[in-house]
Amino acid sequence: MLHVVGSHDLAEDVVQETFVQAFVKLSTFQGHSQFFTWLYRIAFNNTLSRRRRRSHVSLDSLGDTALNEPRDSVEMPDARMLRDEQISLIHRALQALTDEHRNILVLREMQDLPYEEIAVVLDINIGTVRSRLSRARSQLKSVLTQMQAEQT
Repeated sequence: MLHVVGSHDLAEDVVQETFVQAFVKLSTFQGHSQFFTWLYRIAFNNTLSRRRRRSHVSLDSLGDTALNEPRDSVEMPDARMLRDEQISLIHRALQALTDEHRNILVLREMQDLPYEEIAVVLDINIGTVRSRLSRARSQLKSVLTQMQAEQT
């Protein structure tokens, strides 16, 4: 969730809104999908609504989240710097993608959702998930290649 909304505070707000909304609308859960998928769809919709209200969410505003990741104690300082640069580059590249492509990549690559659940969350068929994911990966690769070329 943090990768999508940009800060811990906003992520906590979205999670709280999601659980309140799920509690209030629990009687509308029909069991056509798994409860997790239904709950995830509410969270996803709340996130999109919050992003629309804020009009712009920068993945660069994630700040030092990469520094909060566990570190190998024998890692060389230059390896950490290179990894942090790569993470920053990927965040900037993700920000350059369309919302449609960024959302599907986050669901698959960061949230590790299977294609079937992504289809339910985004309310699209599984073939569309596959084609959008393929286009999103191609677009991300293209943006990353261009950004790396500009750095040299």
